[in-house]
Amino acid sequence: MQQIFNFILKNSNRLLFLLLLGISLVLTIQSHSYHRSKAVTSANFISGGVYEKIHNVQEYLNLKTQNEQLAKENAILKKMLFNAKDSSGIVVRDSLKGYGNINIVQAKVIKNSYNVKENYLTLDAGTKAGIKPDMGVVNSLGIIGIVEHTSKNYATVISILNVKSEINARIKKSNHFGTLRWDGKSTGYVQLIDVPRLASVRKGDTIVTGNESVTFPPNINIGVIDKIYTDKETNYFTLNIRLFNDMTNLGHVYVLENYERKEIEELEAKTEEKNE
Repeated sequence: MQQIFNFILKNSNRLLFLLLLGISLVLTIQSHSYHRSKAVTSANFISGGVYEKIHNVQEYLNLKTQNEQLAKENAILKKMLFNAKDSSGIVVRDSLKGYGNINIVQAKVIKNSYNVKENYLTLDAGTKAGIKPDMGVVNSLGIIGIVEHTSKNYATVISILNVKSEINARIKKSNHFGTLRWDGKSTGYVQLIDVPRLASVRKGDTIVTGNESVTFPPNINIGVIDKIYTDKETNYFTLNIRLFNDMTNLGHVYVLENYERKEIEELEAKTEEKNE
């Protein structure tokens, strides 16, 4: 307390000057409309700048929540799209359950390998969220891979950048199918093999998931044809596909469950047994 009194006594002249200056400014502003309007404008400018900075900080801190909300909304829209036979008849719904034959679980990639021959991803959702082995994984740009193992809260995914991965795919403009594989080289390209020579293929044609897959709904984007080769041994086309996805940079993904998969597989197994 004594130090405060000493400071006031030591700087009494300066403090008195500042007090009188403040009083004079207040009186001037109150008695003149021009000065009053300038003061209000300046105050608004300063406070507006401060509020804008605070708002920007709040928006930055809320990015995680907003991204999760957008991912959930995208999951709902994707489920409606995958299940819609006629897009004009789509009804807006607020849940991912009880609608159509394809269910979608939202997840996020927490680990991603892409620099070895057999690459895998780890998701932050597992059986608790409804994820099971053999479910397909996609994002807004196209396919990512297929779930291999699950625990209560996590799941591992065989990336399409895995030499063991095999996925049914087709040329979008026709019904010619092939098998999507990876040759273990570039992270930006996969290969579509066993495409019949009768197929009309051109560089730039889009490749999508095929109708024969029980893992992925048809017509999910994969990439575009970059190069065309002819396999001399089989006389089939091998297409080099440039992926739409940057497989080295993955975030939110959607895990797809086909409710009819079990029924289809059981029927096909009975047919195979009968033909043996």
